[in-house]
Amino acid sequence: MIMHSFLRIIVLVVALFAFGGRAVAQLPNEKFGKPSKMEWEFVGWGDATRADAIVLCKTMRTTYQLSDRLTNSNQSYTEITYDNLPDFGKNELDESSTLVKYECCLRTKILTPEGARHANIDITYFDADDDVDLAMDDLWGLKIKVFTKNAKGKVVKRTVSTDGFVKERVDSNYVVMHVVVPDVEAGSIIEYQYNITSARPTFLYDWTFQECIPTVRSKCDIEVPAFMLFNMNAPIDRHIKSTVVAGRLAYDVGRPDLKKPKSCPTNHYTIVGDYILPEDDTVAPFTSQIVKPAVTPPATIPAGRPHLKIQ
Repeated sequence: MIMHSFLRIIVLVVALFAFGGRAVAQLPNEKFGKPSKMEWEFVGWGDATRADAIVLCKTMRTTYQLSDRLTNSNQSYTEITYDNLPDFGKNELDESSTLVKYECCLRTKILTPEGARHANIDITYFDADDDVDLAMDDLWGLKIKVFTKNAKGKVVKRTVSTDGFVKERVDSNYVVMHVVVPDVEAGSIIEYQYNITSARPTFLYDWTFQECIPTVRSKCDIEVPAFMLFNMNAPIDRHIKSTVVAGRLAYDVGRPDLKKPKSCPTNHYTIVGDYILPEDDTVAPFTSQIVKPAVTPPATIPAGRPHLKIQ
């Protein structure tokens, strides 16, 4: 009887990992800085166990930093009608001082010696040449840490210097930061963190769930002022869940009169994908397109560029 119960437990665990070719029993820690026990032990699921490396977790948090010159922002999304839509939001958006901040994180585990090449990533962002009269996006706060275990099983952490990374212009609108991480080995876990600040509030970067290697968790979190109307297109896939809830965003927080900061209603989008394989052709990017205010769409990122975070 004991042996029979033990075999049933084994069968259950195998089923959890085999269901639909995806694992459903374990998820990585979204808090960066200290890989979890699960992540140290995890070597993939189903066909993913044959990969040279896996993305354990990738996240992007997008928030707006609004100008203190924002006015009449308490009009809610539900008050918009076809009659007042042409006038909605007029004089509310000061594009010269309204910023969008992207906080991006990535954790990758190297599974084989050949997988060391996946420790290197490319970060593509908007940085037009001198002929384009637009504010450039700013890439900053890049931090890279490599975690390994020594012969005694103790975790050893080192920080990778970001000096000397190469920028490459791919066209008149975008550059790529080539990030090279040396001295990684099978079993290493690499964490990347960086920020992008953009002065283009009517443009949002798309979010790509898939990579060229299996991805355990992919999550983007976007909070948009409700007076800015975006068409948000989430992938229709049973492994991706998307939600939107009403929120509120405080701004003008440094008021000298010590009064309560101003705030405006927001639409808070959360899109999460778990256990995504590279060859799964049903998984599409999460995309957005501004509806109001009407603006000229920005240049798109050139096709075919390798990229791990925003695209």
